[in-house]
Amino acid sequence: MPPGRRMAPAADPLARFIAACEGDPLTAAFPSRVPVMPWRGATPLPAEEIDAAYDDVLRRPRTETTIAYLHVPFCHSHCLFCGFFQTTWRAEFSAPYVDSVIGELERAAGAALVAEGPPLEAVYFGGGTPTALAASDLARLVEAVRRYLPLAPDCEITVEGRIYDFPIEKARAAADAGATRFSIGVQTFDTTVRRRLGRKASRAEVERALTALLELRGPAVIVDLIYGLPGQDARTWQVDVATAMALGLDGADVYALNLWQNGPLAKSIARGKLQAGAALPEQALLYDGAVSRLLDAGWRQLSQAHFGRTMLERNRYNRLVKDGAVCLAFGGGAGGSAHGLSWRTTPALDRRADALAGGRWPIEGMARLPADHAARTRVITSLDLGRLDLAALEREAPGVRAAADGLLANWCEAGLITVEGEVMTTTRAGAFWSVNLTSGLHAALDIAANAAATRAA
Repeated sequence: MPPGRRMAPAADPLARFIAACEGDPLTAAFPSRVPVMPWRGATPLPAEEIDAAYDDVLRRPRTETTIAYLHVPFCHSHCLFCGFFQTTWRAEFSAPYVDSVIGELERAAGAALVAEGPPLEAVYFGGGTPTALAASDLARLVEAVRRYLPLAPDCEITVEGRIYDFPIEKARAAADAGATRFSIGVQTFDTTVRRRLGRKASRAEVERALTALLELRGPAVIVDLIYGLPGQDARTWQVDVATAMALGLDGADVYALNLWQNGPLAKSIARGKLQAGAALPEQALLYDGAVSRLLDAGWRQLSQAHFGRTMLERNRYNRLVKDGAVCLAFGGGAGGSAHGLSWRTTPALDRRADALAGGRWPIEGMARLPADHAARTRVITSLDLGRLDLAALEREAPGVRAAADGLLANWCEAGLITVEGEVMTTTRAGAFWSVNLTSGLHAALDIAANAAATRAA
């Protein structure tokens, strides 16, 4: 047990969320990250009930904030660090796939779930690699979203992609069709590190491409950067952050390396083909350094990992999806939620085609959200933003404050949070460890829910 970590009963479900109270909270609060499970407590529906349940969802109008997600499941190559790879891209996939998604959109447009309710505030084209699509097909898909979905006048429409397959002509076509935000997965500018990870473009090529995107003077241009990559030391990371700042981007996201178990990067490290990435204490220092540099330069911190330089960057989809907004899902492998249910569309292209040809919705899995889902999403969103209203959380989940009191006291002592009145605020160290704090409060919600069920029995 690390110094300063207080003993807890072995059966205590909160034990692993007790932080060390000695040493630097940024680097030593916990021995490991505890991932957040967004659908924790959800109850899967039997396969034979899914079609009827989805039809029922479609018949019911929306009353809540709404977003949409469109998945493009193709990639030119499987980058070593990525856990989302589905299908290797082939040019002949482009037009038929886009035709099928446009067909989904057109068919869904008349459903009450889509047509009736607040206008959509954000649409996200994710993947995979949406920019792998041919320019004309990407433009057709953006235009179809604007035609068939009831969008707010200032709806954020994000196209996610990579520099390798996003020439300026394709970017201009997407912008002309209505895209308002480009999110580019740079990960690192360092050519050597990029090549080791399976990225094709060099530093110079990435910088030129981003400059060209910015010169469109239309969509916001955002980059994702990852810290803790194999071969990326503190100096390399500092240069990555400095490069992003110097380019004049509208925003940047800084993410810790997520080493997917049994993923290609983990296997390469295990076989000795790549050195291990930075350990958690080093990652914490890299995060701290990046946040300090960005804030000192006048960037706005929009969430734990998202930063904006200009007002074009609103980070709207990423915020609302964590906040439990209704999410309309289209394409193969997209996730949606509404009316107390979550679902995933069929990722396999052959099964998807069969469902559509048979007049069925390509839904592969569905689950009923837990009764305390609103409280769980409040925790996720609030800790991502760095500020949690404890009184509001208690109203949504009676008993959670008592269940979490020991954790809150420990986290205050450890230097991860402050609590003033009914407001909990994360420190810089708490922001780095936010997944652990979120998971800890979710465990406290479990305790409160179990206690309520026992009283009701």
